[in-house]
Amino acid sequence: MTTEAEFPATALQPAADTTAARPPSRFWAKVRYHVLTVYAALAFLYLLIPIAVVIAFSFNSPPGRFNFTWHKFSTDAWQHPFSTPGIQDAVILSLKVAVLSTVISTVLGTLIALALTRYRFWGRSLTNFVIFLPMATPEIVMGSSLLTLFITISFDRGFTTILIAHVMFNISYVVVTVKARMAGFDRRLEEAAMDLYANAFTTFRKITLPLIMPGVMAAALLAFALSIDDFVITQFNAGPDITFPLFIYGAARTGVPVQVNVIGSMIFLTAVLLMVINLIVQNRRSKRDAAISRGAVRAAQAAEAA
Repeated sequence: MTTEAEFPATALQPAADTTAARPPSRFWAKVRYHVLTVYAALAFLYLLIPIAVVIAFSFNSPPGRFNFTWHKFSTDAWQHPFSTPGIQDAVILSLKVAVLSTVISTVLGTLIALALTRYRFWGRSLTNFVIFLPMATPEIVMGSSLLTLFITISFDRGFTTILIAHVMFNISYVVVTVKARMAGFDRRLEEAAMDLYANAFTTFRKITLPLIMPGVMAAALLAFALSIDDFVITQFNAGPDITFPLFIYGAARTGVPVQVNVIGSMIFLTAVLLMVINLIVQNRRSKRDAAISRGAVRAAQAAEAA
């Protein structure tokens, strides 16, 4: 019988790996580090190319009625954006519907989101399901359903029916957006305000609403963009009224004027400007709140030290 002492100690150890693991090359390390950034940049570029084309062709001067090929640079359409007959009335109607539907859906959607987030009541799950239905329903189904409803009750189609339809599908997006903001809300802030003898309305106005305001503003901007952009549901329920998307659809049969590109560029740039202003306000508010918190902590520390 062979004992362990008869073998050298090195024989009991595993053989050393003669091929040392080579570190990854610096090139592939950089590729792995920047691949997500490059992918995001390409996706962002893919989304912005059509918008860039629309803005570029707003400075075109086509020889015919169709603004599909570049001819020469001109600013005439920007100087006279409403020179095409009917386009001014269409834009004004779209803005009226978008503003009113945004205000109504933002108020109602914010209250619904607060109720669904904070309270347990009978039918809460059913309400959540009904809120998601307009988002999951195809627009052609919703538009035709509303058309059937208005015809059944003998309701004349026009501005009011367009507004009702836009409020209906905007509420769902507002509720979802505000609920996402409410997910990380700290209820102890409200309880602290109530401990300092603030009533429910004062607590909501000074504590709750300022904290959820970024979500409310984001929901309002989303509702405005969806309303001013909607075509399918509006076409079913517009009646004799013509919004800006319906005007573009009708003009495409005979020729799209350059003014359409100009109005579209104005709407896009205005939306971007509003989002930038919203971000600036949020950043300033965050810095102000952080400075107030630091000052309160320093004051408390100084009081304890004294």
